[in-house]
Amino acid sequence: METGEFDALYDASHARLVHQIHAMTGDRDGAEESVQEAFARAWARRRAFAEVHNPEAWLRTVAYRHAVSRWRSLGRARRTADRALEPERFSPGPDENHVALMAALDRLPNDQRRALVLHHLCDLSVAQVADEVGAPVGTVKARLSRGRTALQQLLTATDLDEGASRA
Repeated sequence: METGEFDALYDASHARLVHQIHAMTGDRDGAEESVQEAFARAWARRRAFAEVHNPEAWLRTVAYRHAVSRWRSLGRARRTADRALEPERFSPGPDENHVALMAALDRLPNDQRRALVLHHLCDLSVAQVADEVGAPVGTVKARLSRGRTALQQLLTATDLDEGASRA
């Protein structure tokens, strides 16, 4: 893969991949690091990477695996000393709906969450999700169905809790 092609892929998909991995893991900083790591691995193996049928799916899978590995090694609530000493980054706060959705997604089992994000956020078909996660189509359909039901219940419960607290 030529440098220009790789740069174009990076420009076209980096932000989208960070958003997708963030939605799958709930960790924005970890998502950024994992996507960067996926691109670094792709660049290091660019001859083999040039033969990949779907480069963005390959990058997403590598980034997701890196994020899960990172999450397991660090522990979910632990912060590294370097990160704790960094100046706080300013970013505008997300809207209420985004916060509620991320909180609800965080409560789902990882397999359901990943299937929902890949299908609805990444716009992959059920067959493409099955291929990417290495599960049968029927299993993916079940994960999507259960995930949607759980998500609906969690979001409805959140709406009810907020409505009760405002009254």
